[in-house]
Formats: sequence, structure tokens, C-alpha cells
Amino acid sequence: MSTANLTRDETAARSSAITARAYRVELDVLTAPDPDRSDFATTTTLEFDATVDATWIDFIGLSVESVTVNGDSVDVEYDGARIAIRGLRPSNVVTVTAVGEYSRSGEGLHRFHDPVDAQTYLYTQYEPSDARRVFACFEQPDMKAPFTFAVTAPGGWEVVSNRTVATREADDTRQVVEFEPTLPISTYLTAIAAGPYARVDSSWSKGDLTVPLGVLCRASLAQYLDADTIFEVTAQGLDFFAEQFDYPYPWGKYDQVFVPEYNLGAMENPGLVTFTEAYVFRGAATAAQYEGRANTILHEMAHMWFGDLVTMVWWDDLWLKESFADYMGALASAEATEWTDAWVAFANRRKAWAYSQDQLPTTHPIVADIVDLEAAKLNFDGITYAKGASVLKQLVAYVGRDAFFEGARRYFRTHEFGNTTLADLLAELEAASGRDLTVWAKLWLQTSGVSTLTLERRKGKGHEIVQTEPRPHTLAVGCYDFDESGALVLSRRLVVDIEEARTPIELTETPLVLLNDGDLTYAKVRLGGYSIRTVESSLDRIVDPLARGLVWSALWNSTRDGQLEVPRYLEMARTFAPTEPNMALLTSVLANASFAVGHYLPAAERDRWRNRWLESCWDAMSAADPGSGAQLAWARALASAATVDDGRATEIRAVLDGTATVPGLALDPDLRWALWTALAATGRADAADLDAELGRDDTASGRTAHRQALAARPDEQVKAQAWAAAWGDVSLSNDHLDAVIGGFRAGARRDLIAEYDVEYFAAIGEAWATRSIEIARRLVLGLFPAADSLVPVDAWLDANAAAPAALRRLVLEQRDHLARDLHVRRAR
Repeated sequence: MSTANLTRDETAARSSAITARAYRVELDVLTAPDPDRSDFATTTTLEFDATVDATWIDFIGLSVESVTVNGDSVDVEYDGARIAIRGLRPSNVVTVTAVGEYSRSGEGLHRFHDPVDAQTYLYTQYEPSDARRVFACFEQPDMKAPFTFAVTAPGGWEVVSNRTVATREADDTRQVVEFEPTLPISTYLTAIAAGPYARVDSSWSKGDLTVPLGVLCRASLAQYLDADTIFEVTAQGLDFFAEQFDYPYPWGKYDQVFVPEYNLGAMENPGLVTFTEAYVFRGAATAAQYEGRANTILHEMAHMWFGDLVTMVWWDDLWLKESFADYMGALASAEATEWTDAWVAFANRRKAWAYSQDQLPTTHPIVADIVDLEAAKLNFDGITYAKGASVLKQLVAYVGRDAFFEGARRYFRTHEFGNTTLADLLAELEAASGRDLTVWAKLWLQTSGVSTLTLERRKGKGHEIVQTEPRPHTLAVGCYDFDESGALVLSRRLVVDIEEARTPIELTETPLVLLNDGDLTYAKVRLGGYSIRTVESSLDRIVDPLARGLVWSALWNSTRDGQLEVPRYLEMARTFAPTEPNMALLTSVLANASFAVGHYLPAAERDRWRNRWLESCWDAMSAADPGSGAQLAWARALASAATVDDGRATEIRAVLDGTATVPGLALDPDLRWALWTALAATGRADAADLDAELGRDDTASGRTAHRQALAARPDEQVKAQAWAAAWGDVSLSNDHLDAVIGGFRAGARRDLIAEYDVEYFAAIGEAWATRSIEIARRLVLGLFPAADSLVPVDAWLDANAAAPAALRRLVLEQRDHLARDLHVRRAR
């Protein structure tokens, strides 16, 4: 195993022998604007206690120049990932002088050159283990310490970190910025951002506490930054968490920076939260996009307590922060912001992610068995986030909200600035609720899989709820009937506790019976035949958006499980999506319908349905209220549909060149690129067309989109060039690699790319061994063959039993997705 892949056992042994006391990290990024320089100077002074004679310090960079142990210069013992340290005393001071390398993959210290104004931007991203790409450290979450950062940077740059500035020495060309020491935090939570960022300031106060607020983005995006809206959500969240957690915000300031080429949605660095700049909307945005951004802001804010203040010992308990933040993000959105329907999006979109992940052969318990860092990297998944949050929602129903939050408050006070495991949390929740959670935790947190709930008639009379994989559920059964106006409304609701495979229930069947009404528990639900017929004709009459979302979810799960015919689902999408008022539900249905057309239909039916879906998108876009979010959502769906059917290519080109218009449609740069990519994928646009569009939008986003559109053209040589670039061009950034892969796959032209299937399986092992895990993951997932047979992937799995476990996990998951596609196509 590579020494870069730290294991749980060896890090546990290190933390039992080493106690980190303090760090001082000095970074020199003065030459960052020079594109010919890939290196930066980094010096770390570590203070720690030891009960052993020797240990190692983690660092991944270009070189280690010197190591000093307790004042003595020692020989450098460095293998590219670990620096051996010997001759330790009970108390030690070690200084490591090294050379780091700027990242293009979003791991470590990422460098970005903005083509709009030729400015350079830096930011860090570390979770789970990339702080060692920037400074020498003990790279594990349970070795917390205060950090003092000092950064030498070009003059005039904004330089920010977790804490406020202590001193700044500056002239016109350079500055040295030293920050106040942090409170004790883990290495992966430290952060730096530097560059000519545009900044907007505000503040939030409660009682005697005032927290300075900042919002930052690239200068060339500042015209699009709606800082006031972001500050409003931020203040609402701080108000909510201050009341619910009864623990003052501990991190001093609260900066939020939107950064380019980001691998995640956001990261909870205390005092300096980083977000993808996709949340800075360059054009029109739907309500679902604003709601999603608000949810992310609140998710990261919840981490200031769950994850930053109290941190898991090791990545097995990653859920201790992510599940809580996912739950709290939705709860705070619903109760503290304008997004009062946040649980609708959670039930329909976040839980869909969990249901899908939980049915894979690689599913795992919420409390996972994470043996090393490669496994940790892949565990930021639908189980850890959305299933965990769903189970927490069920736990709140089980122990009561007051007890739940009192347990959380006890947890913060008992373990502040420390590290915990599942047992620590359960102890506080049990003390607050008076309930023994041992069995509950075993069934919900330490087992995997999703139950399916069905309502069946009992022999004789009455009904029973039947569940696969029995677990304890507190859930509601909603009986919906038509009122005098013809609307489907709740007529009766029963709250029941179930534990067994079959639970009797007394109810009078109504036109729609909805299991898990209110979405209290985590389970897939099936609609009975009568209920399906009701929603097939009257889905749009369901007044409650959460109930409507649960129906859409049930229909989709039945479709992807091969229980509901794909054309039947698509007809419901074509009929009811055009009148769906909830933007989160509409966005989800549009994505699911597009996926069903591309993956779940037999080849003989695919072309016909591609055209039908294209026409549905065109008609709905044309009929939508001008300038509405629905119109924009349908236009984006049209662009997706038009990549595989050119039936509206003439009209799309006319809209793009201005000879035709869709009244009210905001034809922003991102939508224009989506439409041009569709034309390119179907052979209806050439390189000259795409170059002309780049002339209109010569920005970072425009260049990335241009790269994807060029690779989308249905030409053998174009596909060959894209394939070679994806695997061989190591200069591609993470976003540019995604663009090349997206273009290669655009149009679903198996006739042009099937020849690369064999090469894929020959290449993934070397890519995993030689590229960073982030880049290798994108290659493995993005270029997995969408074949009509499992034979090649099974052959690779058989021949590569000894391949790294994380790589095998990705391939196994892709195999399962393909197997599901093939199964659903046959389920007629």
C-alpha cells in the first residue's frame, strides 16, 4: 500500500503516542501569478508531546529541504508522503522546510488564472487528507491543535484564513499577513484563500456577541454576487442555531468565499467557509437554485458545531457531522428562511440519492468501517449525508424534538474542541430522552439497506403494512380523498409504530393511500394499484407539495426498480410536470425523465421517446409563463434532450442567432452553451460556431463550456482526441477534465465510442496508481462504458481481485448501475 494512504490502525497508534500542541505555518505564494512557477515555499513548526522515540509527519510535495528536531538539524528521511522523525523527547519542537506544488485538481492549494482579467486566485481544500499537500502535519482528525498562519503574498491581494488578521506588513509589491491563532481544530479544517477577491462586509449580533461577516468571490464575478441575499440567509441561520444549540458561535468571524474549479458544493472551514462559485448565478436562476444555495449555506453553518467544535475521531464516524449538517440544513431552511418547503426537496431529491446508494452492492452502515484514507474519500456519499439525515429525522420523531436538542446541547458542552464516536453521542441522547437507544442504533446506524413499505389487504379483512428488511419505524399513513373542488386533500392520518415484517392497520381505503405521509422515516414506499391509477389521472390535484413530492418519489423508485413501466412513468411526467409549481420537484422530475429515456428504455423504443421528450420540453418551455423559473427549467431540459435528438435544431439555432425568440426566456451564457453543445453533439454546429460563441463569453466558464462543446461533435477524430486528452493530458484542471469527459459522452453515440471500452479497462489501474484520487475517480466514473453487456466489467473484476479496494468499489458501483439499466429495459 502507498504510504500516502494512511490507515485507521496506524493513525490511532500515532495519536496514542503523540499529542499535538501547536502549529505555525508559513506560506510564501509571492510567485503564484507566474504560470511558469508551480512551486511554493512552506515552513511548518510543530510543537508536540511524545511517549515514543520516533514517529512520522505527513507531507506531499515537491521536496523537503530541511528538518530540525529540538534545535538540531537532522537528515531528511522523506518518501514522498511521510517524513520520518527520530530522537523525540517528552516535549518537542520540529520545523520542516519544504516546497509544495500548486494544485490543478482542487486538492490542496488550488491555483486558478482568470482569463477575463489575467488575475490569479488561490484557495485550499483539504478534506479528508490534503492539508499535507500544503504544510507538514499530523494528518488525522483526532490530533487537534491551534494553528497560526503567516502568508507572504503579492501586494493588494485579499488574504484570508480561519481567523482574523493579527499583523500585516505590506508595500506595493508584497505583504506578509499573520493571523490570530485558531482554537483547537483538525488539520483538514484549516484554510487559506488569497487573490484579488472582491469582498463585501456585514455583521451579525446576538446579545453581547458580534460576528463580522464577509462574502468574497473573483473580481470578474463581483457584478453577479448577490451578497445581501447571502447575508440574509447567514443571519437567519446564526439566529436559528444560536437558539437551538444554546452554544455561542465560537470561531470569531464568518467569511464565505465562492471559488472556481471547486470539487464540492462547499466546505465548513471554521471562520472561512468555501463554496463552489456555481452558487454565484451569472444569469437567471430558479427558485430551486436559490433554495439549494440557502440549504448549503445552512448545512455548512451547522458544521461550526457538528464537525468543527466536536469532531469525529476517525472517518468511520463521518456521519457524526455530515448527517447532522444535512438534517440541520433542511430544518433551518424550513423554519428560519423563506424556503418553508425545504423538506419537499429533501424528501424528493436528497433521499433519492440515499435510496440509490443504499441499493448498491457497496452500501454500508451509516457508521461505516473505514480502514484507510482511500475508503474515507469515497464515503462522502448518499449514505453518510442523506440517509443519515433521514434517520436523524426519524430519531427526532422517536425521542421527541426537545430531547433531541437537549442531547445535542449536552454533546457540545461535554466534548467541545474534542473528538467523539457514536457511543459519545448516544450517551447524551439517552441522558436527555431517558430512552435506551442501543437497539435503535444497531438497527438504523450499524446495518445497511433500505426497507420497502407496501400496503396490502389482509386475508379476511383489513390491511397490513409489509416491509422488507424490518426496522422500527414511527410513520404516518395518509388517506387522501377528493374535496368538493376536486382537489386531493388529506382526510385522515394515522401515526403508527412498526417493527415487524407485517403490521396490521385499520383504515378505510381512499383514492390515495400514502405510506410515510409527512416523510417521517427512511424507506421506499410503493403505491397500491388503486392509488397509482388515482395519481395517473389526478397527480396535479394533490394540494400538499410534500405529499406530491412523496408520490413523485414513489413513482420514480418503482420505475428504477422495474416495478412500474417506464412509458407509464414518462407519460405521467409529460402530463403533470408542465403544471408542477414546486421548482425542486419540477427539476427532479425533469432529470429523472431524461435519465429514464436514456437508460431504461429498450433500444427499439429509445429514438421514439427521445423525440417525444424533446417535443414535450419544447412545448412546455413555449407555454410556460415568460421569465418564470419553470420556463428556464424546461429550457435547460430542452438543451439536454436536444443532445440526442435534433428535431428542434433549426429552431434552437434561430433562438441562438436571434432570428427567433422565446418570449421572456433569459438566454444567459450558461443556457446558450448548453444549447450550442446540443447542436454540436448532433452535428448541427461546427467549430466555427463554437469559436464565435466563445468570442461572446471568453470567461473561465465559457472556456470550459467551449472545450466540452468541441469534444461533443460526432466525429471519430474528435472523440479520439478527447479520449487521449482525458487519459494523457495531465495539465487539465479538474473542471477541464470533466468538460472533456462530458463532451466525449455527449450525444450517447455508442457507434463512435464503443471501440474504447477495452482501453478503459486497461487504463483504470494505472490511472488509479499515478493520478490523484480526485482525478482518477473522475476518469473511472466518467468514462465507464455504457455497454449492453456486463461481460467486460465482470472480466476486469475477476482479473483484478487484488486491485485497490477503493477502485474496485467504484467499478462495482458502476457495474450495478449498468445491471439496473439492463434489468429495467427487460422488465416489460
